[in-house]
Amino acid sequence: MKQTPVSLVAAAMVVLFVLAGCGGAPAAPAASGGSAAGGPLQKIGEGEGAVSIVAWPGYIERGDSDKNYDWVTGFEKDTGCKVSVKTAATSDEMVALMNDGGFDLVTASGDASLRLVTGGRVQEVNTALIPSWAKVDKRLQDAPWHTVGGKHYGVPYQWGPNVLAYNTEAFKGQAPDSWKVVFEEITLPDGKSNKGRVQAYDGPIYIADAALYLKATKPALGIKDPYALSRDQFNAVIELLRGQRQLVGRYWHDAGVQVDDFTKEGVAASSSWPYQVNLLQANKQPIASVVPKEGATGWADTTMMAANAPHPNCAYKWLEHSLDPKLQGDLAAWFGSVPSVPDACKGNALLTDTGCSTNGFDNFDKIAFWRTPVADCGDGKQDCVPYYEWVTSYIAVIGGR
Repeated sequence: MKQTPVSLVAAAMVVLFVLAGCGGAPAAPAASGGSAAGGPLQKIGEGEGAVSIVAWPGYIERGDSDKNYDWVTGFEKDTGCKVSVKTAATSDEMVALMNDGGFDLVTASGDASLRLVTGGRVQEVNTALIPSWAKVDKRLQDAPWHTVGGKHYGVPYQWGPNVLAYNTEAFKGQAPDSWKVVFEEITLPDGKSNKGRVQAYDGPIYIADAALYLKATKPALGIKDPYALSRDQFNAVIELLRGQRQLVGRYWHDAGVQVDDFTKEGVAASSSWPYQVNLLQANKQPIASVVPKEGATGWADTTMMAANAPHPNCAYKWLEHSLDPKLQGDLAAWFGSVPSVPDACKGNALLTDTGCSTNGFDNFDKIAFWRTPVADCGDGKQDCVPYYEWVTSYIAVIGGR
């Protein structure tokens, strides 16, 4: 497989972060449209006929991929709001798209959500206009990645871990129990080296995956939080990633491309999402996944509303629809994620009554959820490495520097 060049989206975000000065703790949202112009919507009116959503691949399905998975058609019929979707492969791409404007909603992960709040790109949500808010998992209702100053800037959507996907034939039926198989050169059970047969995520937040691995394997570094790294800890993580650069066949960010790589390009192991694993298994590929002993990073995604949403009434209608137990259960079955509404865990034919357990409902406290690294270490110190340095350093790693 060919090595991929540096992501242009990531490079563009360097400029955005330098300009935004995102080095400290979350600040009050900047004044701009939406909630800043008199507070959030107080009453839902007639729909505008459309709603535009920036979303992760597989998050907004209308039956095109599989007719059993469609939570758009019924919504459009019931509300008259035509849904359009722009998929994004990384959180940085989502932030860039929301900076460009013109969208109503975004399904933001924790490493994007606070950037959007502090940048004034999303508005406070009036939860009183969302009847199903009371059904949201209590672990998520006041989560710090969408709650600032007691105000909610979105509606929890889905959550889950970043898994280690592996080719069962390459591992001869022996499930790997450590991220070592993607971070260090080893001989796999099939007798071949892993060099050139592993992948890594093409996003600066992947630095946290490496930090989590070193937290377990190099305790002398004293890493407690993979998103709050001192200079020495950060340097050690970057050195690990530079070594991994010699092993990586491709840095992935497109879920569909990774599915093809596992299918046709001989990929043996990689960080991945349950979504790709589900697609590969549905295509009868010899792929399985595991959360290794070192633990895993993960995502808790929030549907956030743009500060200047062009279709606010349809947007609120979608926010309520997004919490429908049928939608939540179907999406969890499709993506391999966990619903933000526990009621979805029972009585869904696609997810089944064991699906939430299988997808990790009880592992919430074991996941290091994505969030934007800032200089505030959370322990009184202000010398942790902020995100803009994660961006520049990871670009250098991918570029072989």
